[in-house]
Amino acid sequence: MTRPRICVTRRIPQAGLDLLADACDLRVWPDELPPPRADLLRAVAEVDGLLCLLTDNIDAALMDAAPNLKVISNFAVGTDNIDIPAATARGLPVGNTPGVLTETTADCAFALLMAAARRLVEGAAYVKAGQWQTWGPTLLMGQDIHGATLGIVGLGRIGQAMAQRARGFDMRVIACDSAAATNAQALGVELMPLDAVLAQSDFLSLHVPLTTETHHLINAAALARMKPTAVLVNTARGGVVDPAALHRALRDGTIAYAALDVTEPEPIPPDDPLLTLDNCLIVPHIASSSHATRGKMATMAAANLLAGLRGERLPNCVNPAIYAT
Repeated sequence: MTRPRICVTRRIPQAGLDLLADACDLRVWPDELPPPRADLLRAVAEVDGLLCLLTDNIDAALMDAAPNLKVISNFAVGTDNIDIPAATARGLPVGNTPGVLTETTADCAFALLMAAARRLVEGAAYVKAGQWQTWGPTLLMGQDIHGATLGIVGLGRIGQAMAQRARGFDMRVIACDSAAATNAQALGVELMPLDAVLAQSDFLSLHVPLTTETHHLINAAALARMKPTAVLVNTARGGVVDPAALHRALRDGTIAYAALDVTEPEPIPPDDPLLTLDNCLIVPHIASSSHATRGKMATMAAANLLAGLRGERLPNCVNPAIYAT
C-alpha cells in the first residue's frame, strides 16, 4: 500500500517528525528560512498532507496547486497565515495547537513585563559597555510591578494565565473581553471598555488573535489614551500594533516602554526605527519556545495531520463546519 506523502515546511522537534515518519513518506524543507513561494508550490504539488508554520502563506492558490491535499496542520495556535474560508470551501480540515503553549507564553509575557519595568536589558548593556562605575541613587530607575494595574486585551487562555501571574504580585487586573465574564469574575478581573483599560493600565498586555478587527488595534489614538508611564507588552501578533505609531509614542514619551515578542513585519528589518530606541525591547517570537512546549506542539501538529489523512476528525480543528457537510 502506498504511504501518504506529506510536506513539512521546516524542521520541527523530532517527536513530531518521528510520528510522521512511521506512517508517511515524509519530506521536510531542510533550510532554516521558510521555503520561497515557488518552492512551496512545487513541494505541495503531489502531497496528501501539509504541516506548515505561521511563516507560510497558505492561500487558495496554494491549495489549488495541491490537488491531492486532504489536511492542513499548522504548527501554531493562530491561523492568520491560512485562508480558512478557502480551506473550508475545498473540504480541507485545518488543525492547530491550542492550549499546550498557554502557560509558556504567559511566562514569557510576564518576563517581558518585568524586564521592561526594571529596565533589565538596558542595565545589562550598561555593564557590558563598561559604564558601571559605582552604585547610583538614580541609576536606571524603573517601575514597581507589585500593586500596579495590569490591563489585558483579550482574556482567553493566555490572557487568563497572565492574570493569574499578576495576582502573585498583588496587581489590580482589568480587561476588555465581554465573552470572558464568568472567568473574569473567578480570576478577580474587572471588565471594562477598551478605552478605560488603556487609560488605567500601568502595564498593557495584548492577547488577541490577528483579525481584520484587531489589525492595528493599538494605533496612535489608542496609545494617546495610555499613561505616559505605561508599558506595552505584545506576545500576540505583530499586526495588532501599528509600528509607526508605536515608534512615535515611544520616541515622544507618549508611553514609557514597549516589550515585543512579535512585530510587523516579522522578522523586523535591522534598520527599523524601533530598534534605535532604548525603551523598546524586542525578542524574536520566542514566547512559546521551551523544549517541553515546542515538543508538545510538534506531536499535536503531527496528530492533527495523521487524523486528517485517515479521514478522521482532527483532535484540534479550527474549521469544524466541514464535518457538518
